[in-house]
Amino acid sequence: MFDAFLQFLQDPTPFIAWGGLFLVALIVFAETGIFFCFFLPGDYLLFTAGVLTSGNIIKEPIWVVVGVIIIAAILGNYVGYYFGKFFGKGLYERKDSWFFKREHIDKTEEFFNKHGGQALIMARFLPIMRTFTPIVAGIIHMEMGKFSWYVIVGAIAWATSITLAGYFLGQVFPEIIHYLHWIILLFVVVTTLVAVMSYRKMNQEKKNESPKV
Repeated sequence: MFDAFLQFLQDPTPFIAWGGLFLVALIVFAETGIFFCFFLPGDYLLFTAGVLTSGNIIKEPIWVVVGVIIIAAILGNYVGYYFGKFFGKGLYERKDSWFFKREHIDKTEEFFNKHGGQALIMARFLPIMRTFTPIVAGIIHMEMGKFSWYVIVGAIAWATSITLAGYFLGQVFPEIIHYLHWIILLFVVVTTLVAVMSYRKMNQEKKNESPKV
């Protein structure tokens, strides 16, 4: 069972081919709204869904696929917001475990404080922060209208750009479906580097802002 789960994280293609759009929506919902699901595939899941739609492995039209992903991402963020609003303070007291690190929410809070509501859009393209940013918004009781605006814009930008990139590349290069595992590896490397660089930049800025003695 655990081996199958690791295989899913490395290459969700066969699982998506089996579970279809419903599985894609479920994963997007969980990864964008449930704090202990931050490790689920995000960006490369959307890209893969686009490629598989292009190859008719996901049977729904691409506009339906993108629309469902947008809705799932928005609903996931609302779940994260209300979790943060009513239960989020407990995360600051939660002990570190194999699936949760206190620094995840600390870094996200720094990111949110720096960028304000726009963090909800920017975090869509950053693993881990994509999960925790709406939770932080709930913890600080961000005004719902403002939260909704940023969440909707971010979900549309994220789902549309990455899913359509996969779809159109699949249309132009149909053989790309045979190399998805390499593309997924590239996505993992790039997103990890972006996340690490963002963390390092925030740490450096925090050090620079600290009072010198």
